[in-house]
Formats: sequence, C-alpha cells, structure tokens
Amino acid sequence: MGDVLLGESTAPETERTSRGVSRRDFLKFTAGAAAVAASSATILGTLPSLATQTQTPSSLFQTGPASSIEEATIAQLQAQMIAGTLKSLSLVNMYLSRITAIDASGPFLNSILQTNPDATTIASQLDSQRRAGTFLGPLMGIPILLKDNIDTHDQMQSAAGSLALVGTPALKDSTVAANLRKAGAVVLGKTNLSEWANFRSFFSSSGWCGRGGQCNNPYAIDRNPCGSSSGSGAAPSANLTAVSIGTETDGSIVCPANMNGVVGIKPTVGLVSRAGVVPISHTQDTVGPHARTVADAATVLTAIAQRTPDSRDPATSASPLGKLGQPRPSIPADYTAFLNPNGLRGARIGVSRDFEGFSAHTDAVFEASLTAMEKAGATLVDVFFPHFSDIFSGGAEFTVLLFDFVQDLQKYLAARVGVPIAGGTLQDAINFNNNNASKEMPFFGQEIFLLAESFSTDPTVTQAFGFSYNDALAHDRLIGATEGIDMLLADNNLEAIVAPTDNPAWPTDLINGDHFVIGSSSPAAIVGYPIINVPSGMSFGVPLGISFFSTAFSEPTLIKLASGFEAVTHARQKPQFLSTLPFANPVAGPGKSGRSFSSFDEPDCTFLMPAIRTEVLCKTSDSLRDSGGIRIIDIILGRIGWTLTRVLPF
Repeated sequence: MGDVLLGESTAPETERTSRGVSRRDFLKFTAGAAAVAASSATILGTLPSLATQTQTPSSLFQTGPASSIEEATIAQLQAQMIAGTLKSLSLVNMYLSRITAIDASGPFLNSILQTNPDATTIASQLDSQRRAGTFLGPLMGIPILLKDNIDTHDQMQSAAGSLALVGTPALKDSTVAANLRKAGAVVLGKTNLSEWANFRSFFSSSGWCGRGGQCNNPYAIDRNPCGSSSGSGAAPSANLTAVSIGTETDGSIVCPANMNGVVGIKPTVGLVSRAGVVPISHTQDTVGPHARTVADAATVLTAIAQRTPDSRDPATSASPLGKLGQPRPSIPADYTAFLNPNGLRGARIGVSRDFEGFSAHTDAVFEASLTAMEKAGATLVDVFFPHFSDIFSGGAEFTVLLFDFVQDLQKYLAARVGVPIAGGTLQDAINFNNNNASKEMPFFGQEIFLLAESFSTDPTVTQAFGFSYNDALAHDRLIGATEGIDMLLADNNLEAIVAPTDNPAWPTDLINGDHFVIGSSSPAAIVGYPIINVPSGMSFGVPLGISFFSTAFSEPTLIKLASGFEAVTHARQKPQFLSTLPFANPVAGPGKSGRSFSSFDEPDCTFLMPAIRTEVLCKTSDSLRDSGGIRIIDIILGRIGWTLTRVLPF
C-alpha cells in the first residue's frame, strides 16, 4: 500500500490587532491574553508542539512506528481503493491493530467500548463488490465508529454506556446506521461516552460510563475528552478510525471536537434522523460526524442527511424549534460541493464577544483565529446576544429537556427487548441504578434522573425551574432565535457567527466531576440550529476550536466558512499521547486582578464577568455538592441562576 501520511502543516504567523473601541473595551477583562499567547500557547501552528519539547521518557507513551493510515483523509483512502493499492479489509485490520495498541493497551485511550466482530467480513464483502464493478460512493469500504447510544442491528451492544441496556442487541438498525451501511461504510465499533449522554448526574465526569469506564484525551491521557460524545471525538483524533458519529443535545459533539482537536458538525435538528438513538430530547437531539478534516465531515454528513421523511422521526419532515412551522428547505445532494479554500473571502461574520473573558488562553487563540480570518478576506462584526445571561441560566432549556426525556425514553425503551429495562420507564432505570450502585454509581449519582421523574407530564403546568413546558419552548425560541441568532444575522447582514467553542481540557476528576467553565453551544442548541467546530490552535499542548453557527439548515454556508478557515490555519496537530502535560502548576500570566492563574483554574469572575451574575457563576460544583442529596436541587432552583451547561455538555 502506498504512503498516505499527511505532512506537517505550518500556518502563517498571526498577530493580534484591534478592530475598534468596542472590542478593546470588552477585552479589558482579558488584558493578559496577549502575554499568554506569546509565552505559553501554541497558536495556529506558530510554536512547536509539545512533542518536540523536552520531556522525560515516561511522559510520552510509545505508540509504535507511524502508520500509513495516520491523518489519511477519506478521499486519499478511497483513491487508493479505487486504484487497487488498498483493500477495505486491509484498512479495517490496520485500524483494529491500532486500536489494540493504543486504545486497549499502551496509552489506554479507552475511547472504544467494542469493536464489531463482523467488520472484517463486511469489509471483505465490500472488496468483492468493488471487484465486481459496484461503487457505492465515497464512503465505500471506509471504517466508521458509532457512539454507543446509536442502535445497530448486529452483534454489538447499543447501551448509552449503561449496564441497564446491555443484553440483546437492538432489533433494528438506527436510521443513521442504515444510511451508513447503504453508503458502503464499515461499522467498525462503538465508542465510549458519558453515560446516558451526560444526562444522569450534575456531578459526572465526562467520558465515564458504567459499561466501559473513563475515556481519556489523546493529547494528555490524564485530561478529559469532554462529552458526551467522548470516544467519538477521541478516536478519529488518535487515528483509530477514519471518521466517527456522535450525538448532541447541547455541546456533546462540539465540545469533544474542541478538546480532541477534530472537526465536529452538529447538524440542524431534523436534518439527520434520530430514529434508533437513545434520546434525551426530541426538541434538541441531533446526530453528526467527527472527523480530522472539514471535507471528511461533509462527506459523512452527505451520507446521513435525511432527504425524505423518516416515519420513525417526525423531525425529518419539519423545521426545528427556531423555525417552527416554517417550510423545510430542500436538502443538498452533496455537502462536499460547498467546500471552498477561499470560503472566508468576502464573508461577513459576527464575532460573539459574550463568550470571551472566561479563559485568557482560549481568548488568545480565538483572537489569533480572528486575525487569520480577516487576513483571508472576511469582514468581522462584533455582536452580543441580548439575552445572554438568560440563555445561560438554563431554566427554560432544562425544563424542555427534562420534560422531553421522560416520554422520549419510554418510547425508545418500548422497542428494546432482552435488556434489564426493556419496555420500561425512567423509574425502571432509576431502580436499576440503585440496585447496581457499585457498578453504576461509584463516583456520582442520578440527580437528573430523579429531577426528571418528578416533572409533571402536563405541558401547561409550571415546573421546578419556573416555566411550563409550553412556555419554556416559546422562551427558548425567543432568546435563541427571534431575538438571538436570527436577529443578529439579519440586523448585521451576517452569514454566520463565530465564538470560541470551549476552554482547554481539564484534568479528569472522577471524585469531583467536570471542571467545565462555559461553552458556546447553547444559543444554537436550544433552537435546533447547526454548529461546526474547527481546530483553531493549541494551548499548553491541548487543542482548542472555533465554532461557526447560523440559522436552520445553513450547513452549506457553515461548511464553506469552516473549510475556508481550515485552509488558512491548518491548526490541527496530531496527538502525542502524553501521560500528562510537562509542567507543574503552570503560571500563564497575571489577570486583570493582578493574581496569577493557571490555564485550568476556575475563572476569577469578579474581574472577568462583571456583567453576568458573578456571585452565582463563581460557585463551584464542590460547594453545591456539600449540601448533599436532594438539597442540590433546592440550591439550583432557589439561589442559583447558574448555567447548567457549565457542568453538563450533553
């Protein structure tokens, strides 16, 4: 087989520039960011990666010789299969060998719960079809991993990471799996995830599940991969698969994409069928790809997009909440047609300044990204969400999710047989966890399950967060779309809005849970709009990403912009599987308050966030946990107007 190793990318050097008084005024809260960029962050490839810096021998896991599949794109792999220099069976076996060496042992990434025992047989069959003259498309023979909450009718489990769903495999393929098989993809296995897509506990560790334990970050094994699509983000980054499929309700595709250095497309709700996917909320759930390039992600989106209604998912014949009742547009036949290396030229893009000020390191990489976009011909306009604090209070959103979850889960369980809670309800899942607490709840509980079970099923009844279900839907549409994304786009004549996706990966902490600060996914998530994360740089050896988001069914525009950004930055760097980052108690530089802080400290909200209820945003999960038991719900509902997505990307 020919060598398809990609070369090292070196992006043009960039510098921070001023765009006007409003930007300077806002950035007074992150005055230390420029110093951070110069002294401690790798931004857009301008500084050497940590792999080239001094390390102790034990700090870098040995992963064996470089494989010719590393960083290979779908197009490169497909070209070799068409030329006859590569067989799908060989490709599958190479990925399986790499999974054994890196995921199941060695660094022990633990991103994959199960490989498909039929994968080699399927690959051989596809090779035979190709020899006979059949070509199913660009995914033919390409291995792909699916998140464990996506049903497959084969020998694999589909369990959302929970032992309550382990037993008889699903009786029917999810529509996503069926579409991938139709496109000729080889379903290689199931990826690790935050159990129940991170919708069980307020104190979970992203990437942990009872079925498989903790998924790790390929850049530093002791860092978190985010979630809930943890393995779906980590596996392609580690070159354990060509591409993968994750799911998102709010942040679960784009946050793992950010922290694992890959592209993640969170599609418009209803663009991809959720039939056969373990649900949280029919209002917000969606399914999308993780890949190393925008082109690969667009190729997968082409295969899984639903162009005709799926009788098992009414959303596939409708528009999402933000465009409720409006006609659904025609779906493009091929999303790769919108790839454009000059996609930023002439584009007018909003810069959401609401998401700055939470991490100087993130801000530094984001500012360098904006400079690169301007140099590529984009016009940038600062924008602010008028209901930003309301969006991130989370009350309306969480009301919708909790209400949907009880009923949507029961519908899903009705189709399962031969598992402990088959045909059951949320209460059955709660009981199972209580009866199997040593395996299911060794580190955190099920407060979200209990809260959901307490909800009234009447959509007109005011629930614990101060909204009825109907009112919460209307409120989310107002703050996310009507006076949110759609208003900002129209008032400023914008194609899309950009924001930093998330902060750098935090150390995994099974005892205290996630150290999540804030992500930018919620405005789009609450109204069902699409987002694309693209790698934007490095900080302390871990990756960061930038999110492009816009109105419903704007994936063509987002792919154009994202591919243009990728072409001028080439920011992705291969992970080096460090056991830990090679520093102790890093000091990144002084903040406005004069104190020094590390890249993973809680933010000093008194100087970073004066406009947003600082006293509640600075409360830590530890202080909440100290109140114990059901009191956590009282605190959240009572004194804290605190964003739930700060702790829970689901």
